[in-house]
Amino acid sequence: MIPVKGYEGKRVAVLGLGRSGLATARALAEGGATPLCWDDNPAARERVEAEGFTCQDLGKQGAFEDIAALIVSPGIPHLYPEPNPVVAAALLAGVPVDNDIGLFFRSFATPEWDNFETIPRVVAVTGSNGKSTTSALIHHVLDTAGRRTQLAGNIGRSALDLPPPEDGDVVVLELSSYQTDLARALTPDIAVFTNLSPDHLDRHGGMGGYFAAKRRLFAEGGPDRAVIGVDEVEGQFLVNQLSMGPADDRVIPISVQRKLTGPGWQVFVKKGFLSEYRKGRQTGSIDLRSINKGLAGVHNHQNAACAYAVCRSLGLAPRVIEAGFASFAGLPHRSQVVATQNGVTFVNDSKATNVDAAKMALGAFKRIRWICGGLEKEGGLGDLSAHAGEVVKAYVIGREAAGFALQLKDVETEVCTTMDAAVSQAFRDAEAGDTILLAPAAASFDQYDSFEKRGEEFIRCINGLLD
Repeated sequence: MIPVKGYEGKRVAVLGLGRSGLATARALAEGGATPLCWDDNPAARERVEAEGFTCQDLGKQGAFEDIAALIVSPGIPHLYPEPNPVVAAALLAGVPVDNDIGLFFRSFATPEWDNFETIPRVVAVTGSNGKSTTSALIHHVLDTAGRRTQLAGNIGRSALDLPPPEDGDVVVLELSSYQTDLARALTPDIAVFTNLSPDHLDRHGGMGGYFAAKRRLFAEGGPDRAVIGVDEVEGQFLVNQLSMGPADDRVIPISVQRKLTGPGWQVFVKKGFLSEYRKGRQTGSIDLRSINKGLAGVHNHQNAACAYAVCRSLGLAPRVIEAGFASFAGLPHRSQVVATQNGVTFVNDSKATNVDAAKMALGAFKRIRWICGGLEKEGGLGDLSAHAGEVVKAYVIGREAAGFALQLKDVETEVCTTMDAAVSQAFRDAEAGDTILLAPAAASFDQYDSFEKRGEEFIRCINGLLD
C-alpha cells in the first residue's frame, strides 16, 4: 500500500468503512497516523476492529477535538443534497475534510524517485460515461506493450491499496465525480474528460455543480497534458480554459461527431476510422470497424480515441496501440456479448444507467430487442425514443415498469417487470439477426443492489434459457 504522508503522530478520522475506507485506515496507520474509524453499519465496524483499528462514534459531541482531518468515503454526501451529520460537524469544527484520492496524490511521490530512470506517472480518467472502459483500455494497451502499469480508483482496487510505484510505472485511475469533488490534492500527469451528461444531479446541486466536480481534476493542480472530449459544450469550454491557443498541444481534443482540424494535436473518429492529426497533418490512424469484441459502437470509439491519445502521450506507436485494442476483451456489463444462439445475440450493457449511455448502446446494434427500465434518474427519459430506430420491441422491467413504458413513444413495448420474464419473452420473439440488449437507461436500485447485480441476473436468465 501507499503510506499516507503528513499525519505522522496525529489522529485522523475515517468515515465510511467500505473498500476505500478500509484501505485508507491501513494506509494512514502505515504512514504513522492513528485512524479513528466510524461507520453506521455495525458489521463494517466489526471488520475494522478485527484488524486492530479503533472505532469511535464521530457523531458524538466533541468527537473532533484533537482530530487532524476527516477522510470521507465517496458515497457519503459532504455538501448536497445536505452534508452527512458527521461531515457537518467537521466543517463547524474547522477540521479539514478530504478523501482517499486526495491522500493518494499527496503521498504518491517518494524520495526514492531520485534514483529512478523514468519517473512514475499518473493518468486520471473522469467523465459521465465510458471512464471505466477508457481506464481499463489504457491499462491494457500499456500492459500488452510491456509497460509497467497499475489500475485503481473507481475501478478495481482503492488507490491507496496500490503498492508504491517502481521505476517507470504508470498508474491509471478512474475517478468519479464523487472522488474529484472532495479531493484536496489532484495532480495527475495526464487527465482525461470523456464526456458529460446529466447524472448524480442531486449529489452535486445540479448540472453546474456536476461539471464543476469534474473540472476540478483539471483546475486544481493542472495536468501536463489534458485529453478532452469536445462533443458537448462543457468539453469545448474546458479546452478553451486550458489551452493557450489552437496550437497548444498540451490539450488534445477528442470527437466522434466531426473531423477536428487546426495547428494543434487532435484525435477523432469518423465512420469507424480513428485519425490522429498534428500540425494539420495526419500522423496515425486505426480502423476500429474490425475491432468488434471489446470496442463495438460509437461510444466505445470515443473511449478508444481517448485511450489512443493518452498512450500516444506516453510514447507508444500507433501500431502498438492498435495491437492492444485488438486484444481488448471489454469490461463486464458494458456492451458485453454474453452468448449467441440461433443467430440471436445477447448483449449485457447494464452499466447504461442513464439516458445518454442507453442512447449510445442503442446506436451500436441492429434489430434490437431492448430490455430497459429501473429507477429513473432526474430528468426522466428525455428524447430517448428518438434514438430507438433499431428497436424492434422494448421489454420493460422495474417496479415502475408501466410508467417507464408510457414514456417510450413510438416504440412497441411489453411490461415484464422482472428480468426473467423480459429475457424469456424477448427470446421467444427473437429472430435470427436480432440482438437482445440490456441497456436499462435507469439505475438498478429499485430491484438490485448495483448495476453489476442486475447484469449478473441478466446472464443467469440467459444461461437458464440456453442450458
